[in-house]
Amino acid sequence: MELKRLVLGVQYDGSCWHGWQTQPDGKTVQDILELALSKFSKNSISTVCAGRTDAGVHAIEQIVHFDTMLNRTMHSWVSGVNAFLPPSVVVRWVKDVPFLDPEALDNFHARFSAHGRTYHYVLYNNPIRSPLWSQRAGWVFRPLDVDAMREAAKYLVGEHDFTVFRAASCQAKSPVKHMYDVCIRQHGDLIVLSFHANAFLHHMVRNIVGALIYVGLNKKSSDWIAQLLNSRDRSLSAPTFMPDGLYLAKIDYDKKWNIETKSGQNSPDFLPFLND
Repeated sequence: MELKRLVLGVQYDGSCWHGWQTQPDGKTVQDILELALSKFSKNSISTVCAGRTDAGVHAIEQIVHFDTMLNRTMHSWVSGVNAFLPPSVVVRWVKDVPFLDPEALDNFHARFSAHGRTYHYVLYNNPIRSPLWSQRAGWVFRPLDVDAMREAAKYLVGEHDFTVFRAASCQAKSPVKHMYDVCIRQHGDLIVLSFHANAFLHHMVRNIVGALIYVGLNKKSSDWIAQLLNSRDRSLSAPTFMPDGLYLAKIDYDKKWNIETKSGQNSPDFLPFLND
């Protein structure tokens, strides 16, 4: 039988999981997904993802790959694996990619083949908390100056040393990343901050969101973001903001892999205006 490499688009509500990466307690998305894959295939399966998410962080479309010799239709993989998954995790699509051998350097790789990633952070900005947005959005009860936040976000675009927004536990080899775009949209009480970069550091988005909120609350001026980047001193910035509103939205790959957003849209059904 021929060894194949399969690619999955996985969506999950991270509020009940201890992040993506496997842990001894088994309460992670990777653990539950590998368990479902193994039950369906009746073989042990190990997965690789495009980007590990922390506890409480969601994924609109996480990209995962694994190798198998099992010959099943793509529809069978989707329906079969989902039958073993809890309601908070689902496989949206499965496809196979050209695969040479396990040691080939030009094989598709969910993490190393990616050249861009998009995250959304959803803020609920209202004096009164909403139970409907609990664990699905970050909450700020004081009014935010969205225009000031947009002005501040301009300083983030381009190639920068993002040390000031890096977690102490970050294992990335370099703090230099290229931020392609930052977009801030408001829809009623919801403010959505979208970040598109070649890669992200550990806690980078949540740390940036915390700093932009300081600007939105008029605690700091818009150019404070530029000062933070130049300082490279994490202690000068705002605290890491809550994970509740963070969504891994999309992973970019070379067109040759034909790994585009298979689920149709880059936003969950409860945020339709992101596709405007």
